[in-house]
Amino acid sequence: MEGFKISIISFLKLVEIQTKAASVIPFLLGTLYAVYRFDTFNLKNFMLMLISLLCIDMATTAVNNYMDYKKAVKTQGFNYESHNAIVSYKLKEKTVLTVIFTLCIIAAALGFMLYLNTDIIVLILGGISFIVGILYSFGPVPISRTPLGEIFSGFFMGFVILFIAVYIHVSQGNLISLSYISGILSLQVNLKEVMYILLISITTMMGISNIMLANNTCDIEDDIENKRYTLPIYIGRKNALKLFKMLYYIIYADIAVLIILGVEPLICGVTLITLIPVKRNINIFYEKQTKKDTFIIAVKNFLIINSVHILALTAAVLMKSIYKQ
Repeated sequence: MEGFKISIISFLKLVEIQTKAASVIPFLLGTLYAVYRFDTFNLKNFMLMLISLLCIDMATTAVNNYMDYKKAVKTQGFNYESHNAIVSYKLKEKTVLTVIFTLCIIAAALGFMLYLNTDIIVLILGGISFIVGILYSFGPVPISRTPLGEIFSGFFMGFVILFIAVYIHVSQGNLISLSYISGILSLQVNLKEVMYILLISITTMMGISNIMLANNTCDIEDDIENKRYTLPIYIGRKNALKLFKMLYYIIYADIAVLIILGVEPLICGVTLITLIPVKRNINIFYEKQTKKDTFIIAVKNFLIINSVHILALTAAVLMKSIYKQ
C-alpha cells in the first residue's frame, strides 16, 4: 500500500537510531553487574528485554518527532527542517502512526513474554515504564514539554532499565518479593542490594539527564516559540549550564564511592580518567549551546564515561571467571 511505504534510512532517522545508546548502555551495564555480583545470566530473558527495550525506545522517539511535527509553531530551522525525519523525508502521517503502533505492539508482546519468564515485578516496572515512555511525548501535556523531562528520562532510562536488566537474571526474591496470601499483600525489598544498584545507575541517570538538559538548553529560543516550557526555561541558561557541569561531577564522586564500598572492583577506577576529555567537552558546551554544533557533546560524554565503565566491568567479569577456574 502506497501510504505505508517507508525506506530503511527514513525509518532509522524517524526513530533516531543513533540515540538508542541511551537505553542500551544502562541495559548492558545492568547485565554486567548481574553477572559480576550474582554470577548469573539468562540468555532468553536478555534477548527478550533487549528487543522489547529497543522497540519501545524507537516508538517513543517516533512519537516525539510526530508530536513536534504536529505542534510546531516555528516551521523553519534545523530542528524542524533537518532534524525531524517526517519533514526531511516527507513521510505521511499514516505511515508514521503505523510505525509507532507496530513498535508498541512488538514491545508489549515481548515484555509480556519476559514477565511470564520472571515475575510480577517485571510486569509492574515494565508496564509503568511503557506508559511513561508514551506519555513522555504524547498527551495534552507531554512530559518532554515540562521541567520534569530530565528527571523522568534520567530515572526511567538510567535506573529502571538498569534495575530490570539486573532483576531478570537473579533468582526470584533476591531483590524484591511481592506476594498476596489470604488477603495480605506483602512487599519485601533487599534494601542493601537495591541501593547498590541505585548507586551503579548514577552514571547512566546523570548522563541521560544531561543529554536531555543539553538538548533543552540548545532549544531555549525555539521551545519558547513552540510553547515547550522545559527546565532551562524555568531556571535560565546560566543555571542550566551549572547543573550540566554538576551532574558530571556527581558521576565521578559516585564511581569513587562504589569502589570504596567494594561494590565495584578497583579496575573500574579507570573510569575516573574520563574526567579529562569530559571536562574539556563541558568547557566547549559552556562556550556555545546549539543543536547543530554542540548538543552532540552531551551524547559523547555519556558514551565516553559509560563505555569505559562497561569495558572495566567486563574485564572484571572475565578476570573473576578466569580466577574461578
